[in-house]
Amino acid sequence: MNEAAHIWMDGALVPWAEARVHVLTHALHYGTAVLEGTRAYETAQGPAVFRLDDHLTRLHHSARIIGLPLRYTTDELRAATLETVAANGHPACYIRHLAHRGYGEMGIAARSAPTVVSIATWEWAPLLEQGVRLMTSSWRRNDQAVVPTAAKATGPYLNSVLAKSEALDAGYDEAVLLNAAGYVSECTGANLFVVRDGRLATPPPSAGALDGITQDTVERLAADLGVPVARRDLLRSDLYTADEVFLCGTAAGIVHVDSVDNRALNGRGPVTAKLSDAYDDVVHGRDPRYRHWLTPLG
Repeated sequence: MNEAAHIWMDGALVPWAEARVHVLTHALHYGTAVLEGTRAYETAQGPAVFRLDDHLTRLHHSARIIGLPLRYTTDELRAATLETVAANGHPACYIRHLAHRGYGEMGIAARSAPTVVSIATWEWAPLLEQGVRLMTSSWRRNDQAVVPTAAKATGPYLNSVLAKSEALDAGYDEAVLLNAAGYVSECTGANLFVVRDGRLATPPPSAGALDGITQDTVERLAADLGVPVARRDLLRSDLYTADEVFLCGTAAGIVHVDSVDNRALNGRGPVTAKLSDAYDDVVHGRDPRYRHWLTPLG
């Protein structure tokens, strides 16, 4: 990967190679960590982080859900994020916030193990830049009665790792996961939208999907563009019969789906194209209506 100069750890910038954790770190053994993926984009006014406060609020919510103490406020983490991006000199970058239960005690609960917070940034192109071939995974999405799917926690990501590996091994680009009831949930690291008769639909959090910030952005852009949108349960067959399907997330941006389980779709159709172009304008500061979503470095 493209290493940067510094990583912020618990209040200080440290050299990238020195941002280390102990082998007995609790989160390494038990998945007790929460994360956020955020991006800074190039704008005419310089680098700016997209919807930073929303990501930091969700980080706090995730920590609260899994019972992880987080001593830094949103204001403190915002300042630390901007400091890290500036110190690394990125014109644009991906930002990874991580709060994990660290070294200090072993065992399942390990209440005395301290929470460590880090912020890393690196230059990372969108993970899926072209249309993708999607397959339905044999793995089911984590059930919210088993692990809290509303929390963006690291442990449950094993579910996504298994599904993504299965898709790649089978020659596909990405996997879609169904929940225990058979409804579409989301992909391994992105929310999913279907377009049919000019209307948008996306699975709700009750289907096991993360309440995505990019998903919310797409919904708001769609409303402003006059495209009807709803959160509702979707069947696997709804993917096959859609006019268009696209994925969205911080790491991916907005990416059209070319096929699902070898059923060909219309690729980057007119609704996907309209939303993708609008999103690109918003994150790069070209649409003044949404500049409040951008946090500049200065």
